[in-house]
Amino acid sequence: MNYKKITETASNYDNLEQMDTQFLLENINREDQKVAEAVNLVIPSITKLVDELALRFKKGGRLFYIGAGTSGRLGILDASEIPPTFGMPHERVVGIIAGGDIAIRKAVENAEDNPEQAWLDLKEHQITKDDVLVGIAASGTTPYVIGGINEAKANGILTACITNNPGSPLTQAAAIPIAVNVGPEFVTGSTRMKSGTSQKLVLNMISTALMIKIGRVRGNKMVNMQLSNDKLVDRGTRYLVEALGISYDEAEKLLKIHGSVHDATEAYKVK
Repeated sequence: MNYKKITETASNYDNLEQMDTQFLLENINREDQKVAEAVNLVIPSITKLVDELALRFKKGGRLFYIGAGTSGRLGILDASEIPPTFGMPHERVVGIIAGGDIAIRKAVENAEDNPEQAWLDLKEHQITKDDVLVGIAASGTTPYVIGGINEAKANGILTACITNNPGSPLTQAAAIPIAVNVGPEFVTGSTRMKSGTSQKLVLNMISTALMIKIGRVRGNKMVNMQLSNDKLVDRGTRYLVEALGISYDEAEKLLKIHGSVHDATEAYKVK
C-alpha cells in the first residue's frame, strides 16, 4: 500500500542541540498548537464513533482499546480514569497494551510485532458483537493493532482506530478511521509528542462524550464519581448544596448515606 507516513517525515526544525532552552521550548509549543486544529478536522469521525458506542453501551456493550507503546499506555490511562470519574465498573472500558501490563512501565521487545496476540488478549475478556474495539497506533502499521482490528471485524465487532497517518493500513482496516494529521514531529519520528498529544485529546473526547450521552453527567457535574478521597467527598457535597439548596452538613450526610451525587439527589427528591 502506497501512502506517505507523515509521522516519519523530517522535522520542520534542525540543529535542535544548538537551540537555547527558551527557543527550544517555544518551538515545541509552536508545534503543539497545531494539534487541536488537526483534531478539529476529524470531529465528524469521532461523532460517528461516539454515537455508535452510546447505542451499544445502553445495551450493556463495552469499549476496548488496544495499542503498543505510547498508544497502548494512553488507552490504558483513559480506561483507568472512567471508574473514578464516572462511577462505571472497570470492565466497561478496557485498555490493553501489547506485551501485557509490564509494558505500561517498560518496553517489551517485539511485543507489537505479533499480529495474532491482540485477538488472544481480547478473547480473555470475552469480547462480543455488543462491544466496540478501538485500535490506537500513530504509525497506522503496528501488526498487533491491525491484527486485532481485522479479527474483531471478522467476528462482527464494530472497529475504529486512532492514527496519525491518513491512508495507512490501519485506517483501511477499521470501520471508523480517525486519522489525525499533526504533521512532522518536533524530533523526527518521536510520536510520543504531537501524535501522542492528539491521541490523548481524541480519547478524552470519546470517553467524556460517551459518558455524558449515557447519563453519567448531570448539567456539567460528575454526579456518579467515586467518593474515594476527602477532596471528592467535598466536591460532591458542594454539588448537592448547589443543586438542592441545603446546608453543607446536610448535603455531606446525604452523600455519605447514598454514595453518589446522583443517588443522593434522587433520594432527596422523593423524601
